[in-house]
Amino acid sequence: MDYINLGKTGLKVSRICLGTMTYGDPQWRDWVLPEEESRPFIRRALELGINFFDTSDMYSLGASERILGRALRDFAKREEVVIATKVFWPMGEGPNDRGLSRKHILAAIDASLERLGTDYVDLYYIHRWDYETPIEETLETLNDLVRAGKVRYLGASSMFAWQFAKSLYLADRHGWARFVAMQNHYNLVYREEEREMIPLCIEEGVAVVPWSPLARGFLSGNRNPETYGDTPRAKSDQWAQEFYYGPVDFQIVYRAISLAKERGVTPAQIALAWLLHKPGVTAPILGASKMKHLEEAVGALQLKLEADEMKTLEELYEPRAIQGHS
Repeated sequence: MDYINLGKTGLKVSRICLGTMTYGDPQWRDWVLPEEESRPFIRRALELGINFFDTSDMYSLGASERILGRALRDFAKREEVVIATKVFWPMGEGPNDRGLSRKHILAAIDASLERLGTDYVDLYYIHRWDYETPIEETLETLNDLVRAGKVRYLGASSMFAWQFAKSLYLADRHGWARFVAMQNHYNLVYREEEREMIPLCIEEGVAVVPWSPLARGFLSGNRNPETYGDTPRAKSDQWAQEFYYGPVDFQIVYRAISLAKERGVTPAQIALAWLLHKPGVTAPILGASKMKHLEEAVGALQLKLEADEMKTLEELYEPRAIQGHS
């Protein structure tokens, strides 16, 4: 396993982050694995050297945090792992059970800590931009969490570059803890982040921690234009069907499949290797529902792509509408 600093911080994280949206309550999403089927993935990730784990309060409405917390307590020492969770999406029916108000953030962090069974989280993300709450209120509250010791570092997720730049500026102006990581939508078939967000992150020393590095399984090469695919997630994942599955997307995947055959690896490994070669990228967040997904991801760390191979994978890409901000 390779390790890298999280942006300009001294925190070392594995170059693969295990995302745990896949683990929780199947009643939340039919492709989610229950706890007894989830724990082996967390244990295997640790065996492979992964020390970076990503969850959110809204994944299975808290069940994912509970499963991750119990597994890490059983399989690892707290100081050996980096736990990231998030706040924003609704966790109840009340008007204050969502968003980035001071009231909700303070309630949400305590609830996440209780579910995770820990006194602090290493990285706390705002899951989306809250258009109904002044960003100053959000940033000051997050700073208070850092000062209180409940949170070690702060991160943000999919938003416009101007919003992120404003957040960094205000944190610096007020002497508040600033965001050190950006969890954004970025993969071989969605590259709009290369225009403004990633250059901003590189300039500011912010870690890029992409979500959906395999385009929700699309880049595994097992989808088709007619029936989407054979797995429950492929058939029911409306986000994937809206985001991807265009003619050019399939052409890019076919190139990844062809290159994978030439190199004796899988299309998923080609897609991950491409991402790991891109400037600014720290640790893609991988979701795994089969053990081979973890093995392949770690194998991708050793896969070096040549400049002409990178060009072959990239040259068909066409600009597209922004996706993943809501």
